[in-house]
Amino acid sequence: MTDAANRVLIIGAGPVGLCLALKLAQDGVPSTVVEQLTDANFLDQVPRAGTNHPATLEMYDEIGLYRKLEPRGIIAPLFHYWDRAKNERIAEFDHAALKDDTRFPFALQCERIKIVEEALAMAKTNPLIDVLMGTNFVGFSQGSDGVIAFVETADGQKDRIAARYIVSAEGARSIVRKGCDIEFEGFTYSDRTLNIEVAYDFKQHGYTDRNYISDPDEWSNLFHWKGPPERWRVHFPTKPDEDEAELTRPDALQARLQGLLPTGKPFNIVGCNLYTVHQRVARKFRSGRAILAGDSAHVNSPIGGMGLNSGVHDAFNLADKLARIWRGEDADRLLDLYESQRRHIAVNSTQADTIRNKKLLAEKDPAVRQANHDSLKRQAEDPKLAREFLLRTSLINSVREAARIP
Repeated sequence: MTDAANRVLIIGAGPVGLCLALKLAQDGVPSTVVEQLTDANFLDQVPRAGTNHPATLEMYDEIGLYRKLEPRGIIAPLFHYWDRAKNERIAEFDHAALKDDTRFPFALQCERIKIVEEALAMAKTNPLIDVLMGTNFVGFSQGSDGVIAFVETADGQKDRIAARYIVSAEGARSIVRKGCDIEFEGFTYSDRTLNIEVAYDFKQHGYTDRNYISDPDEWSNLFHWKGPPERWRVHFPTKPDEDEAELTRPDALQARLQGLLPTGKPFNIVGCNLYTVHQRVARKFRSGRAILAGDSAHVNSPIGGMGLNSGVHDAFNLADKLARIWRGEDADRLLDLYESQRRHIAVNSTQADTIRNKKLLAEKDPAVRQANHDSLKRQAEDPKLAREFLLRTSLINSVREAARIP
C-alpha cells in the first residue's frame, strides 16, 4: 500500500466526520474528508440540532473544539418539563448535580452549523487531514488490504481515492450502507415535526433555555439559541395528511405560536422547516473495511438532543479503535468491538430513550400523564434521583456503559 493510501477515508464533513478526522489526527492517523457541499454553500445548510450534552463537551474539549464553541453558544445548566394544558412547570433539573461527574455540568446550546464551521476550519489547517470540498462520493469497492472510493468533482471530473478504511458519516441516506446491503431497521413516525424559529424572549414567561412541553394534542419543545438574532426554536407535531404549504403559511405559524403562548402580538418569525422523524438502526455497523457512524448507522427523534451527540460519541469511540489498529493491534477484533459497543448504545439507550421521550410528551391517557408528571417531579426534587436522571439524559451513562462492553 502506498503512503497516500495509508489513511482513513471519511465521507461527510458533518460533526461526526470532522470530529473523527480531528481525533484521528490527534492520534497521528491521517485521513481524507470528502464533502459534497462547496466552500461557497457549506454554511447554507438548514439549521438543526444543537443541544450538546456534558459527555459530548468533554470530547470537544479533548480535540480543542470546545473553546471555539463556547463563545458561540449558551451555557444551559437547567432544563424544564412543562404541562401545557395547565400552563405550569412540572419539574426543573439542574446539571449542577453532576459537578462530581463531569467538568461540564451543563449543556451547551450551540447549533450544528456553528460546530461544523469551527471544526472544518480546524481540519483544513491540520497537516494530517485532507479536505475535499465540492466532491461527490458515488460508490466504492473494497479488498483485503484497502478500499477504493469513486468520486466526482463539481466540474464533472471523475477520480478514485485509495484508503485503508472508509467511514460513512454521510447521513441517513448513506451510500456506503446501501452499497454494503445493510438493512436500516426500525420505523418512521407518520406525523412530521414543524420547527419554527422565533426572535422573542420566552424567559420573561418563566421558561429556561431548554424546555419540554407535555400535551396530549400538541406537545412542544422550546430551545434558546444565541444570535444574532437571539432566537428560540419551537417544535410542534403535525398531522400526517396536513399539506406542507398550508402548515408553513405565515398566519398558520402565528396561530401555532399563539396557541402555545397567547401574547396578542405577532411573533417575529425568522424561519421554519418541516421534517420527518425516523427511528432506525443499521443491522451492522461495519462490513469489512467499510464502517458506519452517526446518522449513517442510526437515526432517532430529536427530543432529548441525542442524535448529534450519540453520533459524535461514535466518532470518538471509532477513532480510538482505528488509532490502535494503526499501532498494530488486531483490526477485526477492534472494529467488532466498535460495532458491539456503539450498536448496543444505539438500540438500548438512544433509541429507547428517544422513543420514551416522545411518548412522555404526547401521552393521551390522563392517568398515565399524571403518573409521568408525578415521577418527573419526584426525580427533580430528590438529589439522588435527580443525579441518576441527569447521568442518563447527559449521556454520561451511555459512554460508561459502552466502555464496559468487552
